[in-house]
Amino acid sequence: MATLVIARLTFREAARRKILLAALLLGIVFLTIYGLGYHYVNVELNRTGSGPGMLQRNEIRNFLLMAGLYVVNFLTVMMAVLTSVDTLSGEIASGTIHTLVSKPLQRWEIILGKWLGFTGMLTLYLLLMAGGVIGLVFLISGYIAPHTSQGLVLMWLNGVLLLGVSLLGGAMFSTLANGVMVFGLYGIAFLGGWIEQIGSFIQNQTAVNIGIISSLIIPSEALWKRAAFEMESPLVRALGFSPFSAPTVPSPVMVGYAVVYAIVALILAIRQFNRRDL
Repeated sequence: MATLVIARLTFREAARRKILLAALLLGIVFLTIYGLGYHYVNVELNRTGSGPGMLQRNEIRNFLLMAGLYVVNFLTVMMAVLTSVDTLSGEIASGTIHTLVSKPLQRWEIILGKWLGFTGMLTLYLLLMAGGVIGLVFLISGYIAPHTSQGLVLMWLNGVLLLGVSLLGGAMFSTLANGVMVFGLYGIAFLGGWIEQIGSFIQNQTAVNIGIISSLIIPSEALWKRAAFEMESPLVRALGFSPFSAPTVPSPVMVGYAVVYAIVALILAIRQFNRRDL
């Protein structure tokens, strides 16, 4: 099938780019520093005497785990955007896209194939990084966070969401304009998420509404906050506040909205690419 061929070529092309190598090297450095830091913190937690009890130790471990996964979520989003931001606009500008469209291929097969290729790469990267963080925590302290599978699926959906938006922008704009658009949307969601979190803490409904509107513009931050809520300890979930999630937890309806958002972005990317004059 032509789509699978395009996916394989896209995956191989992305693997040859220096940005992927840089991301992998950065990931190794991050996991090394994280593992060392977590090890020494865990040694201190396990000291006998007047140290914290088991409940407090596990709360600290969960906090450190969520901090590591927060970085992994950010790196995954950056990987999704930076590897795909010029895959269409760059090839259109350089004329290399003509080698594909001149072959007996439908344009939708090109977009879908690229999406599958980048999604496969994104999935492997997330499994490597998140699995590294979770594995280090378990090997060092034996701690396992609740609902990690649900949290990782939401983190994966976050990357796929930004990937679809990046492909849509690539079918419409130049590489630079596409990058500005995608990172701008991500920045709006990030800022809106913090405004909503602070607004919930001080009970300011206007600030909460601003955060909700930003999540409707692009629900990337809402996905992370739902993922964090799933993986946080029962005590933190009961208290309803942490640096990584908000008291107003994004509902399953918002997750469904994010799924529809990602699908619509891919469909619009296909439609725009079909209509674009190459």
